[in-house]
Amino acid sequence: MSRVTTLVLALFLGLGILSAQAAEPIKIGAVLSITGPASFLGEPERNTLELLADEINKSGGVLGRPLEMIIYDDETDVNKCVLAADKLLKKDKVVTVLGPTVSGNTLAIMSKFSTAKIPLISCAAAEKIVNPVNPWVFKTAQSDRHAVARILNHAKKTGFEKLAIITVSDGFGQAGRAVLQELVPAMGLTLVADEVYGPKDTDMTAQLTKIKGLAPDAIICWGTNPGPAVIARNRVQLAMTTPLYMSHGVASKKFIELAGPAAQGLMLPAGHLAVFTQVPDDHAQKAVLAKYAADYEIRFKQPVSSFGGYAHDALLLVAKAIEMGQSAEPASIRDNLEKIQGFVGASGVFSFSPEDHNGLNEEAFVMVVVEDNDWKIID
Repeated sequence: MSRVTTLVLALFLGLGILSAQAAEPIKIGAVLSITGPASFLGEPERNTLELLADEINKSGGVLGRPLEMIIYDDETDVNKCVLAADKLLKKDKVVTVLGPTVSGNTLAIMSKFSTAKIPLISCAAAEKIVNPVNPWVFKTAQSDRHAVARILNHAKKTGFEKLAIITVSDGFGQAGRAVLQELVPAMGLTLVADEVYGPKDTDMTAQLTKIKGLAPDAIICWGTNPGPAVIARNRVQLAMTTPLYMSHGVASKKFIELAGPAAQGLMLPAGHLAVFTQVPDDHAQKAVLAKYAADYEIRFKQPVSSFGGYAHDALLLVAKAIEMGQSAEPASIRDNLEKIQGFVGASGVFSFSPEDHNGLNEEAFVMVVVEDNDWKIID
């Protein structure tokens, strides 16, 4: 074999190896509550990841490599979530993990990711997920602190001074309750009642009866379905007319369906995705929201939801970080996530930093009211 032939063959083999490496999939894991009590959150998240991964792969992948999504269902069970996270980290060897769906499950697995040095981008809301900052943990859902501030600013503007709170005793509720207990007095308002219910409770008339006796100007309920829908119905059954705020944890059409007529007039902070048709055309998120909603509704024949939006942003932020670093190594993804500024997502405009792993502020929310079985922007 001549020297030239040898060089050509070596070059050919080298290119072949490079080509194979280029085509190697980027493994991205996800653990979501696709079934169980939080399935109305996790199902749209799963759907969204499949939708976006298909779109990305059809357009050539990321750095020329296809995305391979490995998605596990934790069934809204913390123990199954822990097992799924272990499997993704130790067996599947993913470069990053998206989810979990709910705050309690996220808080239960967070420490594993700093040990494994793999980024976790949670789709849950509790502020404790990113405060204090864990270098390997980010989240795309707006923080409960910003949701509480939105509610309290609206309450003050409306003239409400005495507030009652009723919160669920799971991770999401405990985190929201702590922020409410802090910000209600800090913003010059009075907390006259502080009631708690269990995530499986089916009747909250006892707590609402106590609240009714204390005559607050408004009530704030912090939880995710089905509890808030029960509270909305119990409020009507008790003939209470006290205005009722809900958290962003119920910002999906499923809540309106569960609460029925009792949902009318309820107020809550919601991401712009829930009301994207009412968002002005010149709003920074309008084009992203319209495309995502159209793509989702065409493929799945159902309305898009804010919770799918959290998964939408998580996957696209990871893809952005890989492109920025020209690397799918976990450490590079982590480092570049922290550098992302002004990223327009479904849940807001993200600007991360070493001190801020949520990257959103109060502007990611609008205040909405339930009117004629739909959301309407009021502030």
